[in-house]
Amino acid sequence: MHSVQNIAKDIVAREGGYVNDADDPGGATNYGVTIHTMRRLGLDLDRDGDVDAADVRLLTRPQAVDIFIKHYFERPRINLLPVELQPSMFDMYVNAGGNAVKILQRLLRDFQEPVTVDGALGPQSAAAVHRAFKKAGAYFVDAYGIARRNYYFRLADRRAKSRKYARTRAGGKGGWIKRAEEFISPEFHMTDQEFSKRVGGWS
Repeated sequence: MHSVQNIAKDIVAREGGYVNDADDPGGATNYGVTIHTMRRLGLDLDRDGDVDAADVRLLTRPQAVDIFIKHYFERPRINLLPVELQPSMFDMYVNAGGNAVKILQRLLRDFQEPVTVDGALGPQSAAAVHRAFKKAGAYFVDAYGIARRNYYFRLADRRAKSRKYARTRAGGKGGWIKRAEEFISPEFHMTDQEFSKRVGGWS
């Protein structure tokens, strides 16, 4: 099993460098760290009295890794989960914040675990995850990955501007879907035909 440090480095590599896409509510982003996160943390890297896109550009890979470990792994207590689930959960928390936990909690309800869907990972939710994982094993990790994939589809269903993240211009799987499927066993990946059918109603 990879160390938390290596998982964070993988996330940084997956996120890529600086982007400032007008269609992305996250705004200016570098290595997956958004300008909103940097403002919340007070990261005025150029020391000019504010946190703006220039500071986002100055962020380094090691700084991004440290931010992810502290604020997206340790603080939300992902360490409480089975180690097999931690990479997918950590990656999704970077991508979606507390929604990553809500996806997990809704999945737990499907496994007949009476948890509250509040986006907070505490002892009750963690214990429920361990019970579900004991029953389902690796299939639970796949189930979470599939729930992630469905979350992305629903976002794109509701917001047309987000569809470019789920579907390429050529009509194939976009970054969101590929990202989710990195944490799903190949046997549960969508075929090209299945994907085309799922997004067929999009303009």
